[in-house]
Amino acid sequence: MLCCKAEKPHGKFIMVDKKNSLVETSDVLKQNLQKLDVLTKRFVTVVQKKKSLNPGLQGPGQDLTITASAAYWQNMTKNPYKILEHQVEFWGKTLQNMVDAQHAFLAGDTSTLGSKQKDARFENPLWNTNPYFNFVKNQYLQSSDLIKSTARNIDGLPEREKKRLIYFTDQIVEMMAPTNFLGTNPDALELALDTNGQSLIDGLENLIADLEANDGELIVRLADDKAFEVGKNLGTQAGKVVYRNNLLELIQYSPKTENVFEIPLVIFPPWINKFYILDLKKQNSLISWLVSKGYTVFVVSWVNPDESYSEIGMDDYITDGYLQVIQVVKSITARQQINAIGYCIGGTALGLTLAYLNKTQDSSVRAATFFTTLTDFAQQGEFSPFLQNDFIDAIEEEVSKSGILKSFIMARTFSFLRSTDLIYSPAIKSYMMGQTPPAFDLLYWNGDGSNLPGKMAIEYLRGLCQKNGFYSGEFEVNRTPVALDNICIPIFAIGCETDHIAAWKDSYRGIQLMGSKEKKFILAESGHIAGIINPPDKNKYGYYLNQDLTLNSESWRKKASYLSGSWWPEWEKWVKFYSGSQVEARKEGSKSYPPLSDAPGSYVLKKS
Repeated sequence: MLCCKAEKPHGKFIMVDKKNSLVETSDVLKQNLQKLDVLTKRFVTVVQKKKSLNPGLQGPGQDLTITASAAYWQNMTKNPYKILEHQVEFWGKTLQNMVDAQHAFLAGDTSTLGSKQKDARFENPLWNTNPYFNFVKNQYLQSSDLIKSTARNIDGLPEREKKRLIYFTDQIVEMMAPTNFLGTNPDALELALDTNGQSLIDGLENLIADLEANDGELIVRLADDKAFEVGKNLGTQAGKVVYRNNLLELIQYSPKTENVFEIPLVIFPPWINKFYILDLKKQNSLISWLVSKGYTVFVVSWVNPDESYSEIGMDDYITDGYLQVIQVVKSITARQQINAIGYCIGGTALGLTLAYLNKTQDSSVRAATFFTTLTDFAQQGEFSPFLQNDFIDAIEEEVSKSGILKSFIMARTFSFLRSTDLIYSPAIKSYMMGQTPPAFDLLYWNGDGSNLPGKMAIEYLRGLCQKNGFYSGEFEVNRTPVALDNICIPIFAIGCETDHIAAWKDSYRGIQLMGSKEKKFILAESGHIAGIINPPDKNKYGYYLNQDLTLNSESWRKKASYLSGSWWPEWEKWVKFYSGSQVEARKEGSKSYPPLSDAPGSYVLKKS
């Protein structure tokens, strides 16, 4: 008997003998079972070697459960009809869901199936045409709505505890989505049948490889790490390392113009991630764009700390980092002032540095720019669940043992703020469907994080995030109390509309509290990275501009003008005003600071 068989490698259909086809299928299955045995042994080995992680880093403490349960039963006692009303409505929807499924099974009529809710997880047609999958999907969505609404409608909880309850409830709901399980994921099941189980074998291989790469911790690989190499196809802008100490390498980029602006521009990226986000490739490199505009650009490449850095604190980053870099750049360029850019926590520390310079009457920085920077932590936004004592106590205990806050802990925290996009969807594609992660430079950078010194991490979390010491003036730099209103130089700040790490309203509020007379704020479309890395020739995202920074964030946004295209030219006009006249282009380094190596240097290459 003949049948039609797809030969996947060549994309052709050929006629084969069904008996032979069954033999071939049996051979493939046998080979896969042998692979499964090998993979199972590898899995057992890596799991046995996994080091236990502090339970406090895995979820909320029992206090949240106890508090939420007490509030729920108190609500039930005060207004039982409200709870019962929700339950009865849920029961009715569940019954209707079952009736529709039974009708479709018995009558073969799928016209009653489907769902009005649009959800990217349920794009496979079987979710709407197959009674089994349709029932599973609808029941999940109905249960999700009930659980989420219950958490959001509990009265009597403090606002901070309610936010934590909502966050962790949402995480559980996302985790239990039917797409996350093989038996209820039609895409994965269809592919497994089409490939005789090869997709599942490949997926298991991907899972074990990720576990092995992270000492047993499950961290989903988001990008094909074999597709990129820093210095080869990422971070390729020409330049030299002109200074190095235990915390950083300072890179000066080669000029592209005959003349450059008098005052150099120094970029302080976050030390949680690597600096090459600003130089991924020529088409979207902010560094390349600035050099082509005639700026002498320096960037700090922070060290990736190991256990020996356990006692390095915020003072060290400011003194041996910011203050030292400023002096080196002034010496190399023979100028008394620089302009500075700080990104994320790099901007927070820049703010502390500027306040300290003001207190010590040092005018080395003429003007400063803040990219998605938090300085007032009164509102903790989506990070609120991770800034409570149970979580930070666990971090403190962890760093007391290891000396560092390992990069995967921070990466996992950020990922759970967008768990569907950064955890579950990639995991499904990699582990259930056996796909190789995409060759995506931004996702590669996202996975190339850095550790944090233990002392610095706790000072930041306790002193700035929890106690809001920069706002109150209680945070000290070199034993000198500093406050937001100590920042008095001209400043320009960019917030990003959908930023889940540094919410723009909180960033805006911090800028309002600074003492500068000359202040400008832009709200860029998109998020923490895409909103900043938005080159003009892409014309992808626009921005909002309003000169009146006396308004609260809501009013500022309503009265702001929308402008299409990148904000880079708008900002560049501003920084040009503070960059002085044109001088002959500078060579990299100087007699006192000769070039040490080519960019991107060696610190950026160290993996966690």
